[in-house]
Formats: sequence, structure tokens, C-alpha cells
Amino acid sequence: MDRAEILEAAAGMKPWLVEVRRLLHMTPELGRREKATSDLISLRLDELGIAHRRGGTSIVGLVEGTSGGPTVALRADIDALPISEANDVGYRSRNAGVMHACGHDAHAAILLGVARYFSERRENLRGNIKLLFQPDEEGDGGAEIMIAGGCLENPRVDRVIGLHVMPYIPTGTIEVRKGALNGSSATLKITIRGKGAHGAYPELGIDAVLIAANVVMTLNTLVARCVSPLEQAVITIGTISGGQRSNIIADEVRMTATMRTTSDAVRDALVARARAVVEGVAASFGGSGELELSYGYTALINHDRTVDTIVEVAGELLGKDAVRWKDKPSMGVEDFSFFIRERPGAFYHLGCGNEAKGITAPLHNSRFDIDEDCLVTGVAMQAGIASRLLETTKAGGTE
Repeated sequence: MDRAEILEAAAGMKPWLVEVRRLLHMTPELGRREKATSDLISLRLDELGIAHRRGGTSIVGLVEGTSGGPTVALRADIDALPISEANDVGYRSRNAGVMHACGHDAHAAILLGVARYFSERRENLRGNIKLLFQPDEEGDGGAEIMIAGGCLENPRVDRVIGLHVMPYIPTGTIEVRKGALNGSSATLKITIRGKGAHGAYPELGIDAVLIAANVVMTLNTLVARCVSPLEQAVITIGTISGGQRSNIIADEVRMTATMRTTSDAVRDALVARARAVVEGVAASFGGSGELELSYGYTALINHDRTVDTIVEVAGELLGKDAVRWKDKPSMGVEDFSFFIRERPGAFYHLGCGNEAKGITAPLHNSRFDIDEDCLVTGVAMQAGIASRLLETTKAGGTE
């Protein structure tokens, strides 16, 4: 890895990066509808002479280097959110009710910048760089679909790297964590069934509302009593509905809840206990309970040695003070977790905030924006990490 060359190359393409990012920002699209976004990315890859294939709105590009060398994959998500932009800027969203409020436009621009960097240095590339432009991170998750479509094969990916811009981190710095970085998720749909009756004659009915109240209270004890205090987990009952009138005993109540953990094993154990609570509490009142489970994203567990590589590269490119260590994992989910479950790798956070420029709005906010200097930092980091991994990884996955 040539530090000076990477920094100079990344800085030199800043006007191009800003142009690409703003074009993407102005035409945001929701998950699996990213047609214009995918078209723009494909056009830029064509201009760079990079072979790529499309599947739906996903794109897999490949910069081929030395035959027999390792393959490093870099991922960028490309979808937007159903949010109306409040920023008064020349590049604000032109699609009503849709906005890049999570920085995926920056992620895509950075990956295109990395594609440009390596496309201009193919002759010196020891191995391959695979470019994963992934749709629908904010929705049902596009990672699993891309993996099922073979994005990690032909050539086989040996390492996979991802990043996410973060406005609470200053531009020019990164945040990393070994082990668990993001939690897993599961959605619980709960149905409580009782027996309807007149409210004046409770002995003739089975009160589904009363059963539901006891289920809610008991579910909220599970984390405290069934999960080690050294683990992380949360159960939140988000919706509850049932009953028809104030003087009628409800015969049915429906609830939905989300469960987040940093361990799939803890998640599975909690689901089993939650099901026992729903069925057992309802039965104790003479009613019945049913829990329908829908798994979301798996936990994102970083590969420690790859995190070491990221820290090493960041120290060389940005300075040792530019690295922040995240103390605790987030219970927010991230479907990069599916890539890293299949191949060793790591995910890190890229600073995009700048208080002096007034860029402080959080993710998923109508006033979210980035300090565009982060695009340069992102390209330098991703190019540097990929270069180092190509130097230290053998084809087949060993370091």
C-alpha cells in the first residue's frame, strides 16, 4: 500500500465524487425500486471500463488483477428512505417523500471512487476487487438475495468489507469494534384469544385484554431474568389492539413486538421463552395464545484480524488519533451481517459530521446531510484496506 499515492488519488477525484454523490442524492429510490440509481452506477462503471452484471437493481462489478490472487469484496447499499427532505440545498431530493437520509448515496459514490482507483491500476493489482452495490438494506434486506445469486463466487470472495457514514463522528475519523457490532432482529406477532361476553357478566367470558396485559408484563421480565447481564438483548412490544366496545369483554387481542440481541443463540432462547409465555399465560386464564415468528437480520460479528487491518490502515492514512473504538454494540440491525457470516471481514463507521459546517443531523432525519470531505476519506480507507488485504491474504481465505 502506497500511502501518499492513495491519499493523492482520493483527494484528486473529490469533484467527481461530489458530482456522483449529488446526482444520486437528487434521485433517491426505495428498496428494490432503485432503477435510476442502478442505471447511474452502471453507466459510471461502463465509463471506467469495469465489467459488471445486474440482477434486479443489484450490481456486481469486478476489477481483475493478477490471476490466482485473492479477491476482496467491497459493499455499498444504494436504497433510500420514505422521508421528505427538509434541507434547502441545490442537490435536494427531487422525488417527493423519498430521501437519502441514511447516507447510502455516499456509500455508492465512495465505492465508485474505489472502482475508479483500482481500474486505473489494474496492471499492479495482486488479485481482484469485487464491487457489491446492494439494494434494499432498509427494507427486507437485499444481501441474502445477492448471496443466493452468487455474488460471493466466480471468483470466490476471500474477504468482505463494508462501511457506514455516521454523523456523530467527525469527518476524517473512523469508529471500529471487534466482535459484535450490530444486533440481530426478530419480529413477534402475538394473538391472544378469549371468549366474548357482556362486560357486566365477566364470569361468562374469557378476557383477552386481561390475558394480553399479563403477557406484556411477563414478556418484559424475560431479558432481566433469562439473559445473562453480560449479554445484550431487548424486547419491545410496539403495537397492541383488540376489543370492540367498553362494555364488551374482548375475545381477541393482537400485538407485535421486536426482539434485538447480539447473539443468535440468545435470540433463539428468548424466542422459545416468549412462545412459552404467550401460550402458558393465555392457557392459565382459560384462553389461548399464538406466537408467529419472523426472523430479520442476523447479528453482525466482525472478524477481529480484519478489524486489526482496518485500524492499521487508518493509522497510516489518517493518523492514530483518527481511530475511535466503539464500547458497546448497537441494537440497530445491518444486513451486511449476511455477507460477513459467509466470509471473513469487517464493517466500520466513517465519520461524516462537521459541527463547524452545521452538519450534525442524525441518520434517518429529514435534515441529514454529510460533510462531503468524507467521500475522500472513504475512498482512501476502502482502497487502502483492500490493498492491504490483497497483500496479506492468500486465495482461499487464509492470512
